[in-house]
Amino acid sequence: MTAGSAAATRPHNRRQIIVEAAGQVFSARGYHAASMEEIAAGVGISAAALYRHFPNKYALFAECANGMVDELVEVLDEWPAEAALRDVLLALVRVTVSHRTSGGLYRWEARYLERADRQVLRAKFGHVVERVTELVRREYPGPDERLRAVAALGAIGSITMHHTSIAQRRVEELLLTSALRVAATDPAAAARGTPPVELPAPPVPRTRRGEILAAAIPLFARDGFANVTNGQIAQAVGLAPSAIYRHYPGKVDILVAACLQAAALLAQAVDRTLHRVTDPREAVDALAAAYVAYCFEHNALTSVAEAEVAGLPDDLRRPLILAQREHIAVWEQQLRAVRPELDPRQARLLVHAAFGVVVEAGRALRWQDAPGRRDTVTALVTAALTL
Repeated sequence: MTAGSAAATRPHNRRQIIVEAAGQVFSARGYHAASMEEIAAGVGISAAALYRHFPNKYALFAECANGMVDELVEVLDEWPAEAALRDVLLALVRVTVSHRTSGGLYRWEARYLERADRQVLRAKFGHVVERVTELVRREYPGPDERLRAVAALGAIGSITMHHTSIAQRRVEELLLTSALRVAATDPAAAARGTPPVELPAPPVPRTRRGEILAAAIPLFARDGFANVTNGQIAQAVGLAPSAIYRHYPGKVDILVAACLQAAALLAQAVDRTLHRVTDPREAVDALAAAYVAYCFEHNALTSVAEAEVAGLPDDLRRPLILAQREHIAVWEQQLRAVRPELDPRQARLLVHAAFGVVVEAGRALRWQDAPGRRDTVTALVTAALTL
């Protein structure tokens, strides 16, 4: 093959192809676990060819981080101020679905951006939130307008966080309906009658191993697992760094212990919640209340478990993924009992939408557990399930 024929077969949009492939790898594996070699292989080029487009992994990651939000901003700016909320949300749904396999990096991996890049990304998402808030305020005026807008976007963004296979048109219908219900809900009115929640008591570190775990969780949550050193963990406990290894073979074993603790606490919360319910609708309401309470109560632990699982080796991740699936199956079963028209995949998609509401609404509230906030978020969760 001549140089001219090779050039003729080279895609003109090679850079965009690289960005899309890299976004999928970063989303699935995490920024630190992903490699330029893996990304290059996914595109079908050599690592050397990849470096001709991007000088390093960070430069590629930073461009990936702006891909979906730039499209969201562009789509929003195409609609006039008087556009209907339904039309605008549908446009946002379609952009998000088109980035389904790469959009997951926004929720957790964007924290690895440098400060200036993170501020730019935050400003772009802020523009999206403010525009949707304006539409919510116009069509559904009332309390918590911005929170409802954020929660509706959380329901839409949830599609990037799971792999449930379902026809695209049905995905769009379900996400749009879920987001509209969230936007239209008056949390204060809907929250009346929220069932009481009895969470398991947080673990009390009674051993040095427990103290290490308790110290590591907030560090992982704040800085990301990859950025925390054993020395920092040891300092928080008052140990020499070498002493950590007497209790955990490595830092990853501390992370696994944190994820297992999160799964166990959530399973206990579900068991206590379902023990006293009498019908499926009550069960769904109770599951929503328990999950919201759990996320507020154990926010650092929950964020670590959700953000870091993807970067674990397959053998360590498998039991955690199984526990995740068992939890979702409980929701799915109860939701389908209330809404028998849903098939299992549709119910699963709505359950993930509800989880997306909790994450984004909780973040918007900075997880500050003021009176009534759990009830407000719970009301938005049940709205996402279109109940």
